[in-house]
Amino acid sequence: MYRYQLLIEYEGSKFNGWQTQKKGKTIQKSVEMVLSKLLKSKIKLIGAGRTDAGVHAIEQSAHFDTKKIILNKNKLLNSLNYFLNKKLISIISIIKKNSQFHSRYSAKFRIYKYVIFNRESNPSIYKNRGWHIKKNIDIEMLKSGAKFLEGKKDFSTFRASTCSSISPIRTINYVKIKKQKDIIEIRFKSQSFLQQQVRSMVGCLKVLGEKKWDIKKFKNVLKSKKRSLCATPAPPYGLFLEKVIY
Repeated sequence: MYRYQLLIEYEGSKFNGWQTQKKGKTIQKSVEMVLSKLLKSKIKLIGAGRTDAGVHAIEQSAHFDTKKIILNKNKLLNSLNYFLNKKLISIISIIKKNSQFHSRYSAKFRIYKYVIFNRESNPSIYKNRGWHIKKNIDIEMLKSGAKFLEGKKDFSTFRASTCSSISPIRTINYVKIKKQKDIIEIRFKSQSFLQQQVRSMVGCLKVLGEKKWDIKKFKNVLKSKKRSLCATPAPPYGLFLEKVIY
């Protein structure tokens, strides 16, 4: 068997997430179907992360095994994109790997980016590429709150009720926030995240930035480990899986 890694970009607005489901369109199933057709054998694709419905990826990572070596990777790349681009899925590259590589378990870090448009008018060119918030957000309040999210903690407050992870303990390596004109970008780096963790953290940072909460309230919500105290999670269309690091 030969193992190959795919780097995949997609616009997730019209998909029910990455993972194949019985009903609804998914990224995994869409790519698997085209791969299987082109390679003339049933292909199972394993992704580095299960992005939720509506979430995008700048560089998702996945791998698959095939009995035949791929002699012309550029030809396969172009053929895949011929069928997938119309669905707003792009295969960025195909990389041959050894059998020890695993897109999920070999990953050392994952970086997610959340985008906020902090202005009066709705975005048009970037529709469904960020969360539109009219009320002014205090960037310094966001940065103050972000500091308390870094490190090894129990993130039960930010964990979806449907999360299947054994432990709510995660280590956030950093939370970086920058603002350019009316665009706020928040980046989170960790080896792994709980289901809806990033969107839930952004939702709480948002109410902090709007000064509906103060730092004390933000810290207490985090320490409570109670999902019921979490602010409304940020919408999925502002979230991007930016990179998987091996």
